[in-house]
Amino acid sequence: MNAELETLETKIEQVVALVHQLRAENEVLKNQMTAAETERLHLRQTMTTARERLAGLIDKIPEDA
Repeated sequence: MNAELETLETKIEQVVALVHQLRAENEVLKNQMTAAETERLHLRQTMTTARERLAGLIDKIPEDA
């Protein structure tokens, strides 16, 4: 019975260690997602600005050119 308890204790320790590892990995992934979302929003704004500038330049082109 003592050996079974030691085996169970070892397995529980392994599960706890895995939970800690997964939580740490999850935190890293959350941070990466936040950074990617920030970059995506910045790129979207950059594209919108470029599109507006391009539309402004196109409007300045004479019709008969």
